[in-house]
Formats: sequence, C-alpha cells, structure tokens
Amino acid sequence: MRFKRNFKLNLINLKLFKKKYFSISDYHKALLQRQQLDGQLNENTAVKQELDLLKSGNEVFKLIGPVLVKQDLEEAKQNVVKRMEYISAELKRTEDLIANLDKKQDTHREALAKLQQSFQQAQLKAAMKA
Repeated sequence: MRFKRNFKLNLINLKLFKKKYFSISDYHKALLQRQQLDGQLNENTAVKQELDLLKSGNEVFKLIGPVLVKQDLEEAKQNVVKRMEYISAELKRTEDLIANLDKKQDTHREALAKLQQSFQQAQLKAAMKA
C-alpha cells in the first residue's frame, strides 16, 4: 500500500515538473529560430561583402514588391549593417534562451534520476517485505 502511494506521489511530482517548466517544443522552436537567424545573418553578410566591392558611382537597386527601386549605395550599406546588428542581437537572445533551456533540462534530468532512484528503492523495499 505504501509502495503505491509513493509511486503515485512520484508520478504527480513528475507531472507537475513537466507542466512547470518547458516542453520539448519550446526547445525545438528555439533551435529552428537560431537556424533561421543564422541563415539570415549569412545571407546579409554576403550582401554586405558584395556592396563593399562596389564603387560609389555604381547603382544599387532594391526590390520592393514587383518593382526595382534605385537606392543610394551608402543607404543600402547602412540598411544591411543595421539588419545584421538586429539579427545578431536576436541570435544572441536565442542562444541565451537555448542555454537557459539546456540548464533547465539538466536540472530536470537530475530530478528525474533522483525520482527513479527513489522509485527503485521503494520497489526493492516492497520486494524485500513480500
């Protein structure tokens, strides 16, 4: 009887633990976001390198909908740099989120190991009494 009660308490603790913290989908979403941001940063880095090759007299066009609009070279460079700064900041925020989720995952793993160990001890005690 005591064994069943301990088992139910451990099961309840595990369910509360799961609800209280993150789900795997949060971690997966963060990884996908990091991957997307990394791709965007690489793309913008390539654009910046191409813009750096241009001379001040060259023309730059920006695609807005179906229309190519002429844009000043310096303005285009500034836009790309600002975009890269923004993406870098978002990438750092996402990296911090992933690190935080990793720490929580390690904490959960340790707590789960303790719960499993106590469960096994309770099983062993119940088997010895029987």
